[in-house]
Amino acid sequence: MDVQEVRPGLWRWTAYHPEWRQEVGSVACAGPHDLVLIDPLLPRDDAIDALVRDVGKPVSVLVTVYWHTRSADLVARRHDARVLAPSGGRAAVRRRAPTIEAFRPRDPLPGGAHALPTARSSEVVYWLPGHRAVVPGDVLLGDPEEGLRLCPRSWLPERTSLDALRGSLRPLLDLPVARVLVSHGDPVLRNGRAALERTLAP
Repeated sequence: MDVQEVRPGLWRWTAYHPEWRQEVGSVACAGPHDLVLIDPLLPRDDAIDALVRDVGKPVSVLVTVYWHTRSADLVARRHDARVLAPSGGRAAVRRRAPTIEAFRPRDPLPGGAHALPTARSSEVVYWLPGHRAVVPGDVLLGDPEEGLRLCPRSWLPERTSLDALRGSLRPLLDLPVARVLVSHGDPVLRNGRAALERTLAP
């Protein structure tokens, strides 16, 4: 398994998810004082453990949405990591990662990350300003033609429309986004804001 260095201090990798039965993406970001893993799913080899050792900083895990806890509890045990997730899904996350710390969007987070709310109350999108990178969980997916697309309507709560989801994500267009590191599909590594504009157009 290869860990792709997107730029200095920012990595993405994929690993096979046995329940999803597909490869899914995870992200690592080195801040001044710590290493943040977003939605980490550890591969069969020790590539991520080696990355943690090489960076040599305290580790935190950020979860976008509660079913993306993935290997969070394992990372916490191996690397004495903090696990943080949005407060909207804290009960569900706690069942999967007992040491969870809940936060609200716009609370200070490790690695200088910012959590932006979405129309799904249990899910956030992370903004990594030092890397001009957006890291979504399920609300934005990779698309081979347009770069990005919204998640299917069936993934949203019953009373939440795709238009409401678009509206909740439009604040991303106020950011100087260069890349969008999706969990599902191929990431957008250049012209991220243009891909967002196409996806979030009314």
